[in-house]
Amino acid sequence: MNLYSINLGNFKLDGGAMFGVVPKSIWNKLNPADENNMCSWALRSLLIEEDNRLILIDTGMGDKQDAKFFGHYFLHGNDTIDASLAKYGFTKDDITDIVLTHLHFDHCGGSIIRVGDQLVPAFKNATYWSNEKHWHWATNPNEREKASFLKENILPIKESGQLKMVDINNAAIEGNSQSINVQPSGILEKLSFIIVNGHTTAMMLPVIKWNGKSIIYMADLLPSSAHIPLPYVMAYDMFPLITLEEKKIFLQWALKNDSILFFEHDPENECCNLQLTEKGIRPKEYFELSSLK
Repeated sequence: MNLYSINLGNFKLDGGAMFGVVPKSIWNKLNPADENNMCSWALRSLLIEEDNRLILIDTGMGDKQDAKFFGHYFLHGNDTIDASLAKYGFTKDDITDIVLTHLHFDHCGGSIIRVGDQLVPAFKNATYWSNEKHWHWATNPNEREKASFLKENILPIKESGQLKMVDINNAAIEGNSQSINVQPSGILEKLSFIIVNGHTTAMMLPVIKWNGKSIIYMADLLPSSAHIPLPYVMAYDMFPLITLEEKKIFLQWALKNDSILFFEHDPENECCNLQLTEKGIRPKEYFELSSLK
């Protein structure tokens, strides 16, 4: 198995929203804001190469939205999906599977492109994977979250006939039992999922078994390494107290299992492992995925 970090550019989000109740005097030292209180964040996917499969986890926000949309989110940088795949000798047509951790625009927007007046899959040979519980949540959104679930990113996937659902069997981090159920994906033997419900309902965290290690794609449970301290919960989370409990249980489990965390949105750090300190569980070492042997 080979793993590749796929950089899709950067975008901006309000710093206060990203750090929730944490004061700006603290979080601004971690990710300094611009004059509009906006912080820059990465769009970072993970590519798994195993046998004849090329599995891409999340697709960023894409570039099909209008100027008004990008006036809110400021997509910037020189990285693109095509250039990042080409770095490793691949194209979008080589991708066999797309795993969507959840259907917020910055995680699935690159799944669909606009060709003339048509919205079509960007990865024409790929199977797209979600789960029934999250799909229902995203296609029947609540008023608070519906701005993140854009129909043009979601519905064309199903209309294309390329959508399949992972059977999550009610798997989730269980706060009452302080346990984690790692659910086989049904996609690849070495790929499993942890299901979390604080950020949004039934978000899937991919767990990749690689060279005796577990690499966890953190999606929006821990969007960056700065979110590892327990109180650092985004205001974007639908159920922040659930996130808090999920973080607590997950971090204990990840430390015990010497897991590697891969960050989708951290602007500086791709990966870290963990250590127990006087302040609680914190990053031990930062490193790039490519440094792992």
